[in-house]
Amino acid sequence: MGQKEGIKFDQMRVAYFSMEIGIDSKMPTYSGGLGVLAGDLLRSASDMNIPIIGVTLLYKKGYFRQKINENGYQTEQDEKWEPETFLKKLPTKISLRIKGKEVFVSAWLYELEGVTGNFNPIIFLDTDLPENSEYDRTITHHLYGKDDEYRLSQEIVLGIGGLKILDSLGCSIEKYHMNEGHSSLLSLELYKKVPENKTENVRKKCVFTTHTPVPAGHDQFSREMAETLLGDYLPEEIKKDLFFNDKLNMTYLGLRFSGHINGVAKKHKDVSRAMFPGYNIESVTNGVHSVFWTSQFFKKLYDKYIPNWREDPFNLRYIMGVPKEKIWNAHLLAKEKLVSFVNKNIISI
Repeated sequence: MGQKEGIKFDQMRVAYFSMEIGIDSKMPTYSGGLGVLAGDLLRSASDMNIPIIGVTLLYKKGYFRQKINENGYQTEQDEKWEPETFLKKLPTKISLRIKGKEVFVSAWLYELEGVTGNFNPIIFLDTDLPENSEYDRTITHHLYGKDDEYRLSQEIVLGIGGLKILDSLGCSIEKYHMNEGHSSLLSLELYKKVPENKTENVRKKCVFTTHTPVPAGHDQFSREMAETLLGDYLPEEIKKDLFFNDKLNMTYLGLRFSGHINGVAKKHKDVSRAMFPGYNIESVTNGVHSVFWTSQFFKKLYDKYIPNWREDPFNLRYIMGVPKEKIWNAHLLAKEKLVSFVNKNIISI
């Protein structure tokens, strides 16, 4: 995959950080709704020619592939895929420190095409390099894998390593969007870089989206572990203010350093305000990318009856003018294809 003409890293103005981004079902770089939403948001940005660069981790062994054994029990296996089939390895490489050791991070590029022919970049971070220790090479292997130390190491790579990679690529980022708390450590790297009024200037640069309306969904790490793994990345002058109930809570870190905060639905806004009193949390309702999620049969139908629906999904309101029998026929064709797919791929026990 060659880099498409028009992708210029120095023209990127917004960086969208997410622990998972769902772009292709053959790329196991997501596990569920958070990644699907991230992928759809980035698709829409590319459609609209908005200069956003996505940043996530390259999970060479995925989340897991679920199998059902002969006794009917679920088993999990590593995913097997070849990143070079979808991505281009970039020559850039940075280093950071985790637990006092130098860890090197490289980057892969995915070129995301919008409906208008515009291409936006997504960067996948990779620590599986010969310069790293055996353990550090695995940091970017599994999505949501292993223990707290592994997870915090991943979040150091995503937040701090991701920001360093963007700098090495020559990006001129004006806004950093943290999709959940996993990437909140980027705020500490920004804190080090701004010359004065540090907290306020970081807030001017950061946007935070919270998704999970239950306490268990928010990553937090013990003070001892955070200080051991992060070391000097914890600014001494504000270190005591970074811990909540003696833990480094990644959601609170993102909230503290963001000038704009939003939930993902109106009701979720209310719930989040109750969970995090003292923060002005707005809402932007979740949506999906219409073109990506529309079946081939309905695409053909819409192309015939609804001009420009691909460029402007709001035009789909004109579905009321499409003959009902045409809609029903497209539905039956889509259903027939789905049933055929299931019958072909089902595994008999």
